[in-house]
Amino acid sequence: MREFVYPEMMVHVPMCTHKAPQNVLVISNAPESLQKEVARHEGVVVVHAPASLEALREVADGSVDVVICEADVDAAVAGHINRVLSEDGVVSMRHTSLEEVQANTVLLGVLGNYFKVIMPYRLANEETLLLASKGNHPTADINLHRADMLDGLEYYNTDIHPAAFAMPNYIRKTYLGIIRN
Repeated sequence: MREFVYPEMMVHVPMCTHKAPQNVLVISNAPESLQKEVARHEGVVVVHAPASLEALREVADGSVDVVICEADVDAAVAGHINRVLSEDGVVSMRHTSLEEVQANTVLLGVLGNYFKVIMPYRLANEETLLLASKGNHPTADINLHRADMLDGLEYYNTDIHPAAFAMPNYIRKTYLGIIRN
């Protein structure tokens, strides 16, 4: 997979799903490529935290609109992400392959305690990321104006955004009632 696909999809999908993101938290041990993509959005304050529970504990309650998370997410991490997100917050995260149904069922169940929308989305190489939102729907509420105004992108665009959420029938059937869309 080309190196630009992952950071563009990890950042711009949640950034163009949230109505008006102002504060972004990047949870990563190597945040440079993600921070570069967030910087394409004018007027956004970016904070970085290492991929650890201890670093996440230091972030103020309700202070973040979008979380870009490369940490392993378990119940404790999910609880802290929920705590730091604003009322209409959105998070994108890495997760186990959708072929790992048991692991994903547990994660999706935990996230279901905090988020109204929980949807996997595909990268160009069949790998998936996960978007969870407290309010906005990633395909119904995409901010087309913001997505269209991003310059210099190699992969992400307003057509890729909703298309990335299309899942084959075997995935839809396997996760029926677990994925919240």
